[in-house]
Amino acid sequence: MVAVPALVTKTVDRLSAEFDKLSTTQKYAIGVAGGVASLYVVGSLLFKSSDKSKPSTFELTGGSIEAAKVKAEFDAYSESYGKNAGDGIIDRTKTVHLVDVFYSLVTDIYEWGWGQSFHFSPRLPNKDLRASEAAHEARVAALLRLRPGMKALDCGCGVGGPMRTVASVSGAHVTGITINQYQVDRAKYHNLKQGVAPLTDVVRGDFLNMPFKDCTFDGAYAIEATCHAPKLEGVYGEIFRVLKPGCYFVSYEWVSTCKYDPTNPEHVRIIDEINFGNGLPEMRSWKEAENAGKNVGFDLIMSMDLATASVVSGPWYERLRMGKYTHAINHSIVSAVDAIGMAPKGLKEVHHMLVEVAKSLIKGGEVGVFTPMHLLLFRKPETAQ
Repeated sequence: MVAVPALVTKTVDRLSAEFDKLSTTQKYAIGVAGGVASLYVVGSLLFKSSDKSKPSTFELTGGSIEAAKVKAEFDAYSESYGKNAGDGIIDRTKTVHLVDVFYSLVTDIYEWGWGQSFHFSPRLPNKDLRASEAAHEARVAALLRLRPGMKALDCGCGVGGPMRTVASVSGAHVTGITINQYQVDRAKYHNLKQGVAPLTDVVRGDFLNMPFKDCTFDGAYAIEATCHAPKLEGVYGEIFRVLKPGCYFVSYEWVSTCKYDPTNPEHVRIIDEINFGNGLPEMRSWKEAENAGKNVGFDLIMSMDLATASVVSGPWYERLRMGKYTHAINHSIVSAVDAIGMAPKGLKEVHHMLVEVAKSLIKGGEVGVFTPMHLLLFRKPETAQ
């Protein structure tokens, strides 16, 4: 007979006790979560990993937010968005704080269900998701002409998935900046665990006011991150300042495409839902993003929507579409854990928001009004300071 670990025995006893306290309705809700969810939960206990490569089902938190405050913070986040079509965040002066709250709320869920690279990628023929993801990140290093001895900036680095790829393939040192302390801690942990610490550093800071001297970096990039800025010129201007003359900045931007019609209610609804479910103050057009870079002094070298650039690559939203049933199962798991009090109150609502916004992202991609990967390559002029 195989010995049952003490952790499992204690947890099963606790679950049984908690289950007995529930109302008939609550017990039914857990039952609806289904056999698959139950198997997943039990499996996460039996085979719980100690390396923390991603949070387990019972380790989902509100990041830097205290567990008791998760529900209140999510409610405040929800109320910050206007109720009228196209409103976005009502008070743009609160954008930085709201983005910090957003990433505290979603970081564990992102890592748990998505991985360490918080971005989309075109699906390359005969390549799996991870290979396509790595290629998308490695393109950045190539466009920036990075090599050993150089210093690059990852603007809005998240938990550092792209940073580790860029540093590894180029040999350059990459410094990441994120507004969220929980992400700083996670990124440093992963960098150390994966052997990339010698080529990386991570700091907490606002990319609208970065703690770096002028002309510090030999290259800079942002992967689906500057869309969180209350104004693009603000973050682009800071990147321009800390970049050395003659060096490059590349961004994968979340933008509306030329197919977006602001008079079409369906288009507006899709964009509003994407903004709310992803912590965006508003959605810019690809042309507005181009002009923002030029307005702060950059030369525009390349502008291209990678979502439609290759006729042989699969759609960027294929991963979401393929994961439709997984999302439903995951939400059942989160709901079950929430019902027995083993997740912060409010986390179920956060996960529901992410499940719903996945539908809007798919729709935005299918209709063609939105892309999360419009490539912008800028260069700081040699004569600039």
